[in-house]
Amino acid sequence: MPEPGQPAPSASGGHRSILRADCARCAGLCCVAPAFSASADFAIDKAAGQPCPNLRPDFRCGIHARLRQRGFPGCAAYDCFGAGQKVTLGTFGGQDWRRAPGIAAQMFRVFTIMRQLHELLWYLGEALALPAAAPLHNELGQAFEETERLTRGTPADLETLEMTARRRDVSALLRRASELARAGSGGQGGADLAGADLIGRDLTGAELRGASLRGAVLIGASLRGADLRGADLTGADLRGADLRGADMAGSIFLTQSQVDAARGDARTRLPPTLTSPAHWAD
Repeated sequence: MPEPGQPAPSASGGHRSILRADCARCAGLCCVAPAFSASADFAIDKAAGQPCPNLRPDFRCGIHARLRQRGFPGCAAYDCFGAGQKVTLGTFGGQDWRRAPGIAAQMFRVFTIMRQLHELLWYLGEALALPAAAPLHNELGQAFEETERLTRGTPADLETLEMTARRRDVSALLRRASELARAGSGGQGGADLAGADLIGRDLTGAELRGASLRGAVLIGASLRGADLRGADLTGADLRGADLRGADMAGSIFLTQSQVDAARGDARTRLPPTLTSPAHWAD
């Protein structure tokens, strides 16, 4: 069931606008459903299902404009891919967990599933936009349509989804699309650094064109001036990574959330669908 006034996500490129968080149309689900621990990303401990103390009665964040200064950079970089408004307005028809506390637990569980589905839709939509992945467009399109169909299920349907198998199948397809795209990136074979532990590593000026950095841990790494054109950054942990002067204009599967978690400057080149975070100007 598409949310009121919204079309279903489109595999033809319209997925980006639909799969974008709209906090004004959500019941603050990301501020309640997930758990987090006091760390460099979050200033406090919070249990799953417990509202953040900064959540206001109108479901807005009371410190949204000062999240980083108040010790919540993890919140500033979080992206639900539009799952929040889909669950609030679509799956639960405009109900919210405060006015109807009996649905709270189920609503939070469904949000967790919906976010995973919307994330898969985002990646599939990006893969469909890769010219080099044209041989896989039929398979990618079918996977997109099937995943989108699942998002329209009832709360009970969504709760019982087997997401492990779904993610495995889609990930395998996305990996094939990545191989096709990276083969045509002009890199020297593309280094395979998938899942690599690169925490704090000095990769200043590194030639990483066409590299696979899927799931690589690059927390605090220096990628200043690095060439990341055509690199696959699916799930790479870029928290605190230094991207000043890096060329990421042709990188694939890079999300706004990853960019928001990193450091960069006016010289950092990003894909045209992403924007430089305000804190980079600092």
